[in-house]
Amino acid sequence: MNLRTTLIKNAHIVTDGKITKGDILIEGNYIKEINDSISAKSADVHVLDAEGKYVLPGAIDDQVHFREPGLTHKANIETESRAAIAGGITSFIEMPNTNPQTTTVEKLEEKFSRAAETSYANYSFMFGGTNDNLEEILKVDPKSVAGLKLFLGSSTGNMLVDDPKVLENIFKSTDMVISVHCEDEETIKKNLQEHIDKFGDDIPLKYHPVIRSEEACYLSSSTAIELAKKTGARLHIFHVSTGKETSLFSNKIPLKDKKITAEVCVHHLWFSDEDYETKGTLIKWNPAVKSKEDRDALWEALLDDRIDVIATDHAPHTIDEKNNVYTKAPSGGPLVQHALPAMLEMFHKGKIKIEKIVEKMCHNPAILFQVEKRGYVKEGYFADLVLVDLNNPWTVKKDNVLYKCGWSPFEGATFKSRITHTFLNGSLVYHNGKFTDVKAAKRLTFDR
Repeated sequence: MNLRTTLIKNAHIVTDGKITKGDILIEGNYIKEINDSISAKSADVHVLDAEGKYVLPGAIDDQVHFREPGLTHKANIETESRAAIAGGITSFIEMPNTNPQTTTVEKLEEKFSRAAETSYANYSFMFGGTNDNLEEILKVDPKSVAGLKLFLGSSTGNMLVDDPKVLENIFKSTDMVISVHCEDEETIKKNLQEHIDKFGDDIPLKYHPVIRSEEACYLSSSTAIELAKKTGARLHIFHVSTGKETSLFSNKIPLKDKKITAEVCVHHLWFSDEDYETKGTLIKWNPAVKSKEDRDALWEALLDDRIDVIATDHAPHTIDEKNNVYTKAPSGGPLVQHALPAMLEMFHKGKIKIEKIVEKMCHNPAILFQVEKRGYVKEGYFADLVLVDLNNPWTVKKDNVLYKCGWSPFEGATFKSRITHTFLNGSLVYHNGKFTDVKAAKRLTFDR
């Protein structure tokens, strides 16, 4: 492993809500010192002049689907974590709906073993809850895993948790963060059948947010929150997609004290239902991309801290799978390479401060999941650092997309900001479009 001492000079350091000019000394895996000016103590110190560049903590993506095991024709841990590193995401938390599903401790440990062999980024996994695996949930060591994932809306296999008694038992029985996908299945089934009766399988994409409606989202989210309040469970609502749902969350207490938290995904902040006409199934996600009014309300809730985290819900499918009629085209798309550049584009447009992007993509996932010594540029923390040139435009094209599926919903978009360097646990792993082939990834640990 490449663990030489590195001195980053003249950086604009973004952390803790501030931007300061200074130097960062990296020794081994950690940030040794941050100061106005640090001198190299020996010729062995690698000096990197970051004049004009911004140094951010590596982003922590709390929701990805890397498709391994069982769905590796779409993606795998190696390919998608590599794309994440190029996109400034240095740590990921991956979901349990693989094949086989991560619903036993044995399958969870197999995933950890695979990531230890192949991942380019730091990693952890969610354990999956079902209607019949409470015994396995209780075996999980909360210090060794990111949390528990429950699908209260559609999922593959038997991962839909739709038995109210089981759900209440799970909420009562675990201290882990319970992360939930909230869409009411009965509402969606009814809406889908009405549209199939009218259009057959080739339903126009503009009806996706009508089928997977505001009502379906709100009904499920509000029910989950009611149950969390009743049981005292620690609840995190994934990928909030409607303005109506934002009323369910509070900004009255610090994040570390919140029992109920929320996440929004990049695609719900970027696209609206007007984009279905040009993007079609490429922006078919569950929950659906909804109206401009919903998007505006999500931005408002993000900026006033009712919504705590920005994530990707990175969920690749092949282009052949996507190029199907509505009922056959799977939901989900790849995002880890382009999420941070897309949010930095919103900074250029005046929608959000760079300090707030860092708060929502770096600090808050670390706080929420109690990730140990990551998510900040701080002395004593792991040196997961991303150097960004805010004025170095590039255009997303097929030939620079790194996902195994080979496409991006952002193709054709030009981003003003470019990630020039990614450090992982003190090692330079990515530099100006090239990987250094240093394997520096570590399993995330949790301060619980």
